[in-house]
Amino acid sequence: MQDNISILHTNDIHSHLEQWPQIRRYLQTQKRHLIREGRSVLTFDIGDALDRQHPLTEATMGQANVALLNEIGYDAVTIGNNEGLGLAHDDMNHLYDHANFPVVLGNITDRQTGEVPDWAVTHKIITTPKGTRVGVLGLTAPFILTFPLLGWMPEKVTDALDRLVPELTDQVDFVVLLSHLGLPTDRYLATHYPDLNVIIGAHTHHLLANGEQHGDTMLAAAGRYGDHIGRIDLTIEDGNISVMRATTVVTDDLPTLPEDRVEIAGYQTSGEQQLAKRVVAELPITYTNGIQGEHRLIDLGLAALKERTHTDIAMLSTGLFLTDLPAGIVTANDLHALLPHAVHPMRSTLKGRDLWRLAHEVEKTRNFLRPNRLRGMGFRGDTWGEVVWSGLRIDSDGDVFIHDQPIDLDATYTIGALDHYMFIPYFPTLEIAGQNVMSYDTVIREDCAAYLAETFLPNKEEN
Repeated sequence: MQDNISILHTNDIHSHLEQWPQIRRYLQTQKRHLIREGRSVLTFDIGDALDRQHPLTEATMGQANVALLNEIGYDAVTIGNNEGLGLAHDDMNHLYDHANFPVVLGNITDRQTGEVPDWAVTHKIITTPKGTRVGVLGLTAPFILTFPLLGWMPEKVTDALDRLVPELTDQVDFVVLLSHLGLPTDRYLATHYPDLNVIIGAHTHHLLANGEQHGDTMLAAAGRYGDHIGRIDLTIEDGNISVMRATTVVTDDLPTLPEDRVEIAGYQTSGEQQLAKRVVAELPITYTNGIQGEHRLIDLGLAALKERTHTDIAMLSTGLFLTDLPAGIVTANDLHALLPHAVHPMRSTLKGRDLWRLAHEVEKTRNFLRPNRLRGMGFRGDTWGEVVWSGLRIDSDGDVFIHDQPIDLDATYTIGALDHYMFIPYFPTLEIAGQNVMSYDTVIREDCAAYLAETFLPNKEEN
């Protein structure tokens, strides 16, 4: 008995909906075409389908993205860090309420119950029309520092696989891993877990245009932002894989229709309109996002961060603020455009000598960082800008002052910062010497919204 199977896959779309009509048409038409050819067809998404940088994702906490995924009829998906770390615990628990596909996730449990969350399964067995049994596993990057902050407990990848693979292999003809783990991990798993016949990758945004074979395991991946779509063709003979081939298509090469632009713009407009209905505050004056000027956004941000972290010292970079904030009504849409980042508040406790060193790290990297174009680790802006302190200054001689008093090298200080500053490599003192408490129940724009709502109450009659 021969079974020709085609697997279509996407990954790391990150709410880049500007190519969604092309992706949807391709997947829908390819499925129909391949089925007419007598092939068995499976479709998978490998996580980070959503990103709160998009206003529609922000307005619906990702449920609009799930509605779009429903249009494909995926056979299974797994989650990425943008689902698991980008949403509060309750929002994540309801993300897939209306999904028409299973979420396969074998290395995350609910921290409170110790059980697999209700919205996930540890594995799935799919039987093709010709009787081939396909075992599907899903794993996401096990961020041990941050997942527990949102009530999820990650499991080490090898521990999860040691538990799941033996249980699954006896029941299926071959195993597919939906891996939101990154290419280096995928290569390791291909070498050390030969029972994983196909590993479809994500997370590191790598493109394997024609796959990558390691022994009897095929690695596949389709880049990022929907710029490619993956396809894996398998021939199964008498329950064994005899042929494996991976390819990708360039989404920009796919045909477009005149109505695509209207649809894509509609996603943006819908999100902006929903967010614009949520009034946050009413500003008496305009605050500007530059470092000069009497009324600076950076000062509002520093005040919000100090209040959120219960500190009287804080550091922020001006590149976080993408626009000015005009006088008048401020809505959630304004703040989303201003601060689209997935960065979180962090309270860091440092000895005076370590804070002195951190201040000098900032000064040493200042000229390099100012025009630096950062990507990832939660930052969704363009350039870094200037680091601005509140409660700390360093003079031309390199002396550090806390609230205009010389720093006490033996004293203990707490500062408000962002998790982003610990993850980037420029301020090692934060990670090495800081006692850091990250708060993942909010992102920086929500902290700024709370501060503005408290400081500049909107006119109730206008609500």
